[in-house]
Amino acid sequence: MDRHSDSTAGHGHDHSAHAHHVHHHETVHQQHHAPPSQVAVAAVGTIYTCPMHPEVRQDHPGSCPKCGMTLEPLMPSLDEEENPELKDFSRRFWWTLPFTVVVTVLAMGGHRFNWFSMAMQSWIELLLSLPIVLWAGWPFFSRGWASVRQRSPNMWTLIGLGTGAAFVYSVAATVVPDVFPASFQAMGRVAVYFEAAAVIISLTLLGQLLELKARSQTSAAIKSLLGLAPKTARRIEADGSEADVPLSHVHVGDRLRVRPGEKVPVDGVVLEGRSSVDESMLTGEPLPVSKQAGDALIGATLNTSGALIMRSDRVGSQTLLAQIVQMVAQAQRSKAPMQRLADRVAGYFVVAVVAIALLTFFTWGLFGPQPSWVYGLINAVAVLIIACPCALGLATPMSIMVATGRAAGLGVLFRDAAAIERLREVDVLIVDKTGTLTEGRPSFERAVGAEDIAPEEVLRLAASLDQGSEHPLAAAIVAAAKTQGLSLIEPDSFESSTGIGVRGAVQGRPLLLGNTALMEQAGVKVDSLLSEAEAFRASGASVMYLAEPGRLLGLLAVSDPVKASTPEALATLRAAGLKVVMATGDGWTTARAVGARLGIEEVHGEVKPADKLELVRRLQAQGHVVAMAGDGINDAPALAQADVGIAMGTGTDVAMNSAGVTLVKGDLRGIAHARRLSQATIANMRQNLAFAFVYNALGVPLAAGLLYPFTGWLLSPLIAALAMSLSSVSVIVNAMRLRAAR
Repeated sequence: MDRHSDSTAGHGHDHSAHAHHVHHHETVHQQHHAPPSQVAVAAVGTIYTCPMHPEVRQDHPGSCPKCGMTLEPLMPSLDEEENPELKDFSRRFWWTLPFTVVVTVLAMGGHRFNWFSMAMQSWIELLLSLPIVLWAGWPFFSRGWASVRQRSPNMWTLIGLGTGAAFVYSVAATVVPDVFPASFQAMGRVAVYFEAAAVIISLTLLGQLLELKARSQTSAAIKSLLGLAPKTARRIEADGSEADVPLSHVHVGDRLRVRPGEKVPVDGVVLEGRSSVDESMLTGEPLPVSKQAGDALIGATLNTSGALIMRSDRVGSQTLLAQIVQMVAQAQRSKAPMQRLADRVAGYFVVAVVAIALLTFFTWGLFGPQPSWVYGLINAVAVLIIACPCALGLATPMSIMVATGRAAGLGVLFRDAAAIERLREVDVLIVDKTGTLTEGRPSFERAVGAEDIAPEEVLRLAASLDQGSEHPLAAAIVAAAKTQGLSLIEPDSFESSTGIGVRGAVQGRPLLLGNTALMEQAGVKVDSLLSEAEAFRASGASVMYLAEPGRLLGLLAVSDPVKASTPEALATLRAAGLKVVMATGDGWTTARAVGARLGIEEVHGEVKPADKLELVRRLQAQGHVVAMAGDGINDAPALAQADVGIAMGTGTDVAMNSAGVTLVKGDLRGIAHARRLSQATIANMRQNLAFAFVYNALGVPLAAGLLYPFTGWLLSPLIAALAMSLSSVSVIVNAMRLRAAR
C-alpha cells in the first residue's frame, strides 16, 4: 500500500477512487461477485446452480441440464427449508423400498415356495416393479433423456440405458414370452430381470440421498458465517430516542448504540466510548481489540465490555461479513482446472462405456454359452451401471466446497478454485511493505524545514494538502498537525499521482508532496536535506518531501512499525521453500533497513505500480510461479498479474477484488495456512479422482465378463449398482476429511 513517501506508492490510495468509497465498493463488487447483494439471508428469489457447472443458474430447484446433478441454492440461508430434491427422493425411496425387497426375494427364491407358477411370478414381479421403475426411477430416466437431448452424456445416460434395457427386456419376456427362443427359457419361464432394474433404482436413490445430505454439509461454513450477523441494531434517532430496528433498516450514516455483550451490527467507526471487541469470529485473532473514538468496527464482532456509539459506514452487501460470505460462495461454485479435465474425460468416458456395453452384448450373444443373449443383456447392463461416472463428477467439486469452507474458518478467503490449485505451486512471494509487512497505521515522527522555513509550517502545509487523502500516511500527518493545534486549510485543488505522491494548492499556493521520483519529475532539488532524509530512512522511517514548483520546502518523516506476526510468518514461508521479495515505494535506504531487519535478501525500493507489475512479469518469465501480497490500489495491477494475488483484508476493496486470496486479518501467517490447505486439497482431489478412475478401470472389465473364461465369475447388475453407490460415498467421505485438516 506504499504511497508518496520515499515510502510507498500512490498517495492516499488515490483520493479519486475513495472520495465515494461506498459507491466504489459496490461497483467493484458487482464486477467480481454474482449475485452482488444476496448476503445475510436469502433475499428475493433464490437462485439455484449446479456444483459441477456453476454457469447453470435458474430461479427454481431442479437438475442440471448438462450433468443431471441436483441444483442447490447459490447462496444458502439460515431459514431455508430442507432441500426439496432430498425430500422428493427420500419419499420415492422409502415408498418403493418394500416393493424392491419383495421383488428381490421372489427373484432369488420364489420357485422354492411353489406358491404359484413361474409365469405367474413374472407377472407379479412386473406389477411390483412398475411403481419402482416408472415412479421412483422417473427422475433418472428424465435426466438420461435430457442428457441425450443436450448431447451431454453423463451418469444418467448410463443408468437410464441400463435399467431401461433390463426392464423393457423383462416386460417383453413376461407379456410375449413366445417370441423368445427356447434357449431363453429357465425353470418354466423366460428369464426376467425385474429385480435388477428395481434394485439399481433403489440403490441409486439411496446413493443420491447420501450425496445430497453430504453436499448440504458443505454449506455449513457459509451458514455459520451467516449466523454471526445480529438480527437487529439499536439506532439513535435525531431526537435522541433509541429503538431496535431490523438490520435491513440500518442505513449509511446512522448512529447506533452497541451495549456490552452485544454484536456490532454493521461496519463503521466508533464515535463515543471505549471498549474491547472480540473479532476472533472473523479474523481468528484470539485477543479482544481495544476500541475508542475514531477506530473502525467490523460488523458481527462482539463488544465485550464498555458501551459504544458508532456511525454505520457499510451496510448490507458492503460489510466485511457480506464480502466474506460472497467470496466463499463464489469459490465453492468455481471450477478448478483439474475439474475441467475431469469433465472432458467424463464426456468421452460415457460414450466409450456405451460402446463397451454394446460390444459386450453382441460378443456374449454371438459367442457365449446358452442362453447367450440373456448373458449378453445382463452383462451389458452391469457394464452400464458400474461405469456410472458419478464419483468422477463429484471428485473435485466436493474437495473444493469443503476446502473453501475450512479456509474461511481460518480467516483465508479463496476467490475461486483455480487459486486453491495454483497456490501450492508458488515459489516466489513478492510483498509490499506498508500494511503488509507493517501495521499500516503509521505515526508521525518529525518535520524538517529547508532554508528558513519552520518545521511547524512544513507540517501545516503538508497536513492541509493531505486532508484530501485517506491514505494511512496522510492520516498520520493530519492527526499530528491537529494534535499540535495547527490551523489547517482546505486545499483549493488535489490530484494524486499513484505511486509517487500528490499535487495541489493551499490558499492559491501550488504544492507537491511525495517521494524522490515526484521531486525529480517536478525538477526540485533535494540535496540540501539529503543527509537528514537518509538518517530517517536508515531507522526504517518513510520520508516525504514538501515542495513548491522549483523549490524544496522541507521533509516529513513517518514511521510504521512492523507487525508482530511478520517475522514468524516470513520464517515459516522461507521454511516452506518460498523466496520472499520486498517491493516498496519507499526510498532505497528505508527499504534496505526494513529488509535487513526482517531477513529479506532481495529488496526493491522506490518502485511505482508499473515497476511492481514489471517485477512480477520478469520473475514469471524466469519460470517462477509468483504470488504477490499487497493491500493498496497501487498493488492492484501486480496482484492481477501474479499467478496468485494475495490481498490483506485490512486493505482496499480494489486490492481485494484484484486478488485470488484474501487474508481477513491481514496476517502473512495466513499465506502459510492457505498454502498447506492448498496442498491438502489438491492431494484430496487426486485421491478422489484415483478412486473414481481405478474403480471404473477395474469394474468395467469385470462387468463385461472378461474373467469368466478363467474363473467363471460374472458381476450381477445388483452388485454393480451397490458398488456404484459406494464409490460416490467414498469420494464424499474422503473430501469431508478436509474439514479436519490441520
